[in-house]
Amino acid sequence: MTKIVSRRDFFKLTGAAMIATQMLPFAEAASWATRPTVGSGFAPDLDARFEAFRTTTSLRNLHSVVVLQEGNIAFERYFVGLDETRGQPAGEVVFGPDTQHDLRSVTKSLVSLLYGIALADKRVPPTDQLLMAQFPEYPDLARDPQRAGLTIANVLTMTLGMQWNERLSYRDPANSETAMDAAPDRYRYVLERPIVAAPGEVWIYNGGAVALIGRLIEKGTGQPLADYARSALFEPLGIDKFAWAKGTDGEAIAASGLRLTPRELARIGQMVLARGQWEGRTIVPAAWLEASFRPAATVRDGQSYGYLWRVGEIAYPSKTGIRGERYVMGLGNGGQLLAIVPARALVVVVTAGNYNDPKDWQVPDEVLRHFVLPSLKA
Repeated sequence: MTKIVSRRDFFKLTGAAMIATQMLPFAEAASWATRPTVGSGFAPDLDARFEAFRTTTSLRNLHSVVVLQEGNIAFERYFVGLDETRGQPAGEVVFGPDTQHDLRSVTKSLVSLLYGIALADKRVPPTDQLLMAQFPEYPDLARDPQRAGLTIANVLTMTLGMQWNERLSYRDPANSETAMDAAPDRYRYVLERPIVAAPGEVWIYNGGAVALIGRLIEKGTGQPLADYARSALFEPLGIDKFAWAKGTDGEAIAASGLRLTPRELARIGQMVLARGQWEGRTIVPAAWLEASFRPAATVRDGQSYGYLWRVGEIAYPSKTGIRGERYVMGLGNGGQLLAIVPARALVVVVTAGNYNDPKDWQVPDEVLRHFVLPSLKA
């Protein structure tokens, strides 16, 4: 596989550290959301390529594709499809730039950003601190020696070693996240799960871990999670409308409850690409992004996991053979994707409506691997 050397990316191809990236002037950064332009880094026949791609690829219930390159919209398409909001059918929706969409588990990656912001303000504990010390309201669990060594880093990397099963449909009450949402105390439900592995040894996908991170943010800031997100992340980026679903207990669903438009999600991705900067202001500390994108656990197929972000290399066909690009991404149930490809100054957002489908990842994977990346100039 050919390795692509970064020009001004923030993520070395070793996957270890961040370096300087090109910053956009104020006018460009502020205007991309309203003035789509063809990115110079793409082949000039991008529209024709997409139409040909659609005829040869199954893109079932694809809702939107937004591609930023060098801070400009290089490609943007919206479709008509069946949708739902947190499991409630929405019928057939005509999607457009102003249509909010469930992000599902892409929410997790944005919660990681919020923790980094709060940590920089010393409002949440450092990642090496013991987890149970942050929850003194559960003294019985704190006395359990199996839980004594758990750290906040284990929570952020989903290496708690707790029994957790989200492989079942989210409509199944036996699904661990569904059971958590139905529990009278979601935080106790998570913290008392049986321990099946030593901390840090194995990655087990765990939406409950994100509930704990959300709770730590609320404890430290004294604000509901959605309110803190508004003031610390969304408003500084010019995002004035969003929705964050709550459980039956009134608590924000930290792992999967956020709704944004694809353009707004792309805006967050552009801020991440710019090392946490937006219009000359630091939104997320660069050091936190570096830590977040450092591989901490193996997921599958060579993919790794950082602080609630997936990191790795994606292979794709090009005129010169199979190439590879390093990425960081958030993925969500139904086919939601936020992918950042630093070496190409690229942000890709895909939304789809294939919820609870075991192959829900295939549509965004096809778009990224077989349309967006092969359409880049060599």
